[in-house]
Amino acid sequence: MPFQIVRNDIVNMSVDVIVNAANASLKMGGGVCGAIFKAANPAKLEHACDAIGYCATGEVVMTEGFDLPAKAIIHAVGPVWRDGKSGEAKLLSKCYEQALKLALSKGFESIAFPLIATGIFGYPKDEALRIAIDTISKFLMQHDMMVYLVVYDKSAYKLSEKLFSAIENYIDDHYVETHLVVRDAQREFDGLPSYRNATSNLSLEFIESLEAPIASENSITSKKSKASILKRSLTDVVNQLDESFATMLFRLIDVKSLTDVATYKRANLDRKLFSKIRSDKHYNPSKSTAIALAIALELNLDETRDLLSKAGYTLSQSNKSDVIIRFFIEEGNYNIFEINEALFAFDQGLLGA
Repeated sequence: MPFQIVRNDIVNMSVDVIVNAANASLKMGGGVCGAIFKAANPAKLEHACDAIGYCATGEVVMTEGFDLPAKAIIHAVGPVWRDGKSGEAKLLSKCYEQALKLALSKGFESIAFPLIATGIFGYPKDEALRIAIDTISKFLMQHDMMVYLVVYDKSAYKLSEKLFSAIENYIDDHYVETHLVVRDAQREFDGLPSYRNATSNLSLEFIESLEAPIASENSITSKKSKASILKRSLTDVVNQLDESFATMLFRLIDVKSLTDVATYKRANLDRKLFSKIRSDKHYNPSKSTAIALAIALELNLDETRDLLSKAGYTLSQSNKSDVIIRFFIEEGNYNIFEINEALFAFDQGLLGA
């Protein structure tokens, strides 16, 4: 089952189990911990926690969910941030791993996490987010479970500055100015001065170049990136003209020597949805699903366009989500969880799930 980042209050999540960012004494605290206690029934939850008494850092314990929509609460004690050199990362990863294993052992099919240890414990949000996504994604490659990472508000969510800046710059180069060209055409049609004439710091050649396909070597900085946009051959295109989306998909799965399980997990898709595609060669997926499968297969830009076209879609220069996805393909980064992390940061819909 897939993994989603959602903006919500964790106490409202209708899942089998939610995770509490607990303290070692399992007492009612502030932030996420306080909100969970208040929503669950403070007296009952406090009594249950007192009966357990203590939980070591990196470990988890479980109580009933009481008045929550969730059946149970897993209390995970994250590390207090010191300097990043005191084993904090290992302990934080252990929290997520232990919570997932406990939920699995109880037969739970869905679980919701907060960003553990990022409140009063002081763990840097971007580093905590990376650990959460890495640990959860590794678990889901081996097990089936619906996992949510719940962000209460945007200020609690922080993409790494380096990645955010790189994507932001890419969008500025390939999305904003593209719209400038489109708006110019409309203004000229309406008899108004164009932005090209009004903007002295952008050359005409630069603006016009944005009308060409984005995939130029100027935007690529690595061998892996260059490999990701290599053209497919004319023979490949002509020979596959009559393929449906599903037919092309499963041919590519064979070419890539992948199993069905590996494919739908790498695409962040539910097994049942993938089974529908497998059983119906005329199945037409959503654009999100089609892109997720292209990412799972690590297709280059041309191959991605070919697969999407079978379902009636394309990657558009006028769609911010598509531009972000192109950024990752050009970078040769096909980790769908990292792509979704970036899409969430830029308020775009997520892939798969």
